[in-house]
Amino acid sequence: MKKVIGLIAVLIIGFVQPALAESKGALDAEIRQTIKKFTQIVPGACNFLNKTAGYIVIPNLYKAGFVVGGEYGEGGLLVREQGFTSCGGSASTFRVASYYSMFSASIGFQLGAQKRSLIVAFTSPSALRTFKNSAKWKIGVDSSVTLINVGGNLDLSTMDFEQPVVAFAFNNQGLMAGISLDGSVFKRIKK
Repeated sequence: MKKVIGLIAVLIIGFVQPALAESKGALDAEIRQTIKKFTQIVPGACNFLNKTAGYIVIPNLYKAGFVVGGEYGEGGLLVREQGFTSCGGSASTFRVASYYSMFSASIGFQLGAQKRSLIVAFTSPSALRTFKNSAKWKIGVDSSVTLINVGGNLDLSTMDFEQPVVAFAFNNQGLMAGISLDGSVFKRIKK
């Protein structure tokens, strides 16, 4: 039964995915805007992002569910070796190394829809290397991720992360309780 429900979720997202796909230029603009918003609402975010080995920005991560649920978004990977600094530079310094989609399916009591932004930061070069060398990278299997729901008194200038991968969810819109990334799959896409 779980396999049948999972297949239904995959089919639902399969139909929604093409409608959510954006052009490279539009996605780049949304990535820039998402970084700007994140660094405006979280003290110390600019300095933190510039210290990471790299990070993925998914400006619009859509989630919907009615018993069977799915989540999908597209974004870009920004890496230090590309010469990118996420803050304080002009738009011309902005470079995306590669593009990724993120997908997950879930089964259980759920009802609603939401949209949020997500930044997944790789604090160590080896974690970034593992991610980049994977055809599909699955949270909870290929790596555990510390998830932080941005809000309240979060100040990244006072935090020191021991985990090699840290994710930040913010800009939530919609009605759906709970945030989890376990089982989410990242796959490289062409833009």
